[in-house]
Amino acid sequence: MSDDQDKLAEEWAAALGGDEDEGAAPDAAEDAMADMAADVESGSDEALADEWAAALADTEQEEVRDEKEQQFLATQAHSADFADMTAEAKSGSGEGGKRDLDFILDIPLDVSAELGRTKLLINELLQLGQGSVVELNKLAGEPLEIYVNGKLVARGEAVVINEKFGIRLTDIISPIERVKQLG
Repeated sequence: MSDDQDKLAEEWAAALGGDEDEGAAPDAAEDAMADMAADVESGSDEALADEWAAALADTEQEEVRDEKEQQFLATQAHSADFADMTAEAKSGSGEGGKRDLDFILDIPLDVSAELGRTKLLINELLQLGQGSVVELNKLAGEPLEIYVNGKLVARGEAVVINEKFGIRLTDIISPIERVKQLG
């Protein structure tokens, strides 16, 4: 390997110094170049070895740190203890095995009654005024639809009681029909 470096140094020196001393012994410039090449090679080997040693030391430190962390976490872990509630679930709570559903009785629901629907253009909407008539898609005498939170649950007819409108329910939507409306 050093023969190749010497040969390379001689070629560089010849290229730098010209053709005047081709057969002569190497001068001070060639010696300096050869020394510099040797220093670079030995220095780079040492630097490379130092880098590898530092990288290996870092890797070993990380492995030790990870192992200690795993050991610490293993000491902190506990198994979960859950109470067996199958007997309570099978028997049910409340009277006669009925479940106590009082907690849902205070949930507010949005109930609306729909007489009919129509579609209007913005121009037609802007032309509406007091006394205007809007034609709906239902015929007179057809039942109103009752919606709870936007879902059809019943049909009925309009009634007036004590000067207030109300709805007499004539048809409750079955659970099967409600499921079909979802799809």
